[in-house]
Amino acid sequence: MATGFTTFERLKDKGVSAFKSGDYAAAKSYLIQAADCMIELAETTVEPALRRQREQLARELIELARNCDRLAGAPRGRRASVKESEDSGPDASDWIVRDRPTIGFDDIAGLEDVKEEIRLKMIYPLSHPELAQRYGIRPGGGVLLYGPPGTGKTMMAKAIAHEIDATFFVISPAQVLSKWVGEAEQNIRKLFDAAKAEPMSVIFIDEVEALVPRRQTDGSSVMQRVVPQILQELEGFDRKDNRCLLFVGATNKPWMLDEAMLRPGRLDAHIYVPLPDAPSRYKMLEMYLASRPLADDVDLGRLCDRLEGYSGADIRNIADRAAARPFMDAVAGAEPRAITMDDVEAVIAETPPSVTPKDLARYDEFARSGE
Repeated sequence: MATGFTTFERLKDKGVSAFKSGDYAAAKSYLIQAADCMIELAETTVEPALRRQREQLARELIELARNCDRLAGAPRGRRASVKESEDSGPDASDWIVRDRPTIGFDDIAGLEDVKEEIRLKMIYPLSHPELAQRYGIRPGGGVLLYGPPGTGKTMMAKAIAHEIDATFFVISPAQVLSKWVGEAEQNIRKLFDAAKAEPMSVIFIDEVEALVPRRQTDGSSVMQRVVPQILQELEGFDRKDNRCLLFVGATNKPWMLDEAMLRPGRLDAHIYVPLPDAPSRYKMLEMYLASRPLADDVDLGRLCDRLEGYSGADIRNIADRAAARPFMDAVAGAEPRAITMDDVEAVIAETPPSVTPKDLARYDEFARSGE
């Protein structure tokens, strides 16, 4: 695989160099070859998140190759202006998404231990600055949210930003690695520069293992440069004068992360986001079913027991599919009716949990390895 990446890097670098110099015919040829090479690498990649990132990178290269035909026919002055913008790189505002989430901790069912960890890391030091200074507690830093898929890690990251009234930067690994081909390190710097310009900010990267995988398992020279750049940015942030930056990475596969990212000063707070417990499942059932017409025989307590081992995403899906049964009957001409207990139990019977005991054991193993 390392040989494949070497070929890809060589073709990509030649394509980008030709593109910047205005030799669009050569650029198109090299970029298409690089895209083909990346497609082949993607097809042999087992890890789904990394495979998607590589497929996205191939698409970006193909799109850039297509632009070569358009630019080759552009007036000479237009070519110069395009080249100048290419040399300077993209404006971060073109791809860095800022948001002000409206979801808070009260909107998330359960996960009280997770919320308390977040309060200790971010909220309490900001709400009690004198005490924080006295005990040397500094807000911000790095947090890893890990656990099974569908447990609310993204929602938790949004709620963190809402609770501290911070600007929320949400970035995917594909955006960092694909935008402006070959300049991933610059993208990392621009992302952190944009976050540091805010009084309070949260950078959230989902599937963070695709951005900072174990370097010994990936022959990509891009990865060899991106991981140190992120480490440098995390260590170089100066948390003074109430300026606060929290870097949140979420992953379903924490064991795929580069070990350097898990050391103190980086993603040093490892917070397990588990499957919902009984009170959480009950609240989810209320959230997803209570606003819909329910028959008198629907027993949320009994359903709560039936759904042990299911993720939050599983429970929402079950509620949606249970509601779809009377809806489709009504569409077919039947008298509209309420959702019954039989509707919900029928859906549960044909829907196994998305997370297996083997998966849970792997998370326990990872948690023990960090103790």
